[in-house]
Amino acid sequence: MIHWLHQEDGFCEGSFKSEFFRDDENGDELSVYVKSPNLTECAEKCVEAFNKLAGSEIDEICKKIIGCAKESGINGEFELPALDSALDILNYCWFTAVYVNMLNKEDEIAYVVEGEGDWGDSIGFAVIKDKVIYVGTDYFDYMKDGE
Repeated sequence: MIHWLHQEDGFCEGSFKSEFFRDDENGDELSVYVKSPNLTECAEKCVEAFNKLAGSEIDEICKKIIGCAKESGINGEFELPALDSALDILNYCWFTAVYVNMLNKEDEIAYVVEGEGDWGDSIGFAVIKDKVIYVGTDYFDYMKDGE
């Protein structure tokens, strides 16, 4: 599922095909990052869970992204067009990377997804056990430190 590009201690990078979310070129290739080669199995689990997110969770992500886009529009920098459904917000944002948020194989599946919106802000979301726990600009605050 993951094509590994770099596997070094302290940094591993790969790429995978996203089943639902699009990248910045309207394609399906996203990056995945993990802190060490012994966590590549965790990365596979996270990518699989990411690609199987429930429709209700995707809908929640989209609704919260809409809120972020509207908040950005308050400053007059971006005006969100009328949307027919919450999923339409995905025409105005994209995702680039999944960061594995597990420190060992026994941890619950957890990851953070990074992207950006046409309104100029980074946007992301954090997931633990198939449940979205955060959507917004401070998504990296949900990464486990491990130190």
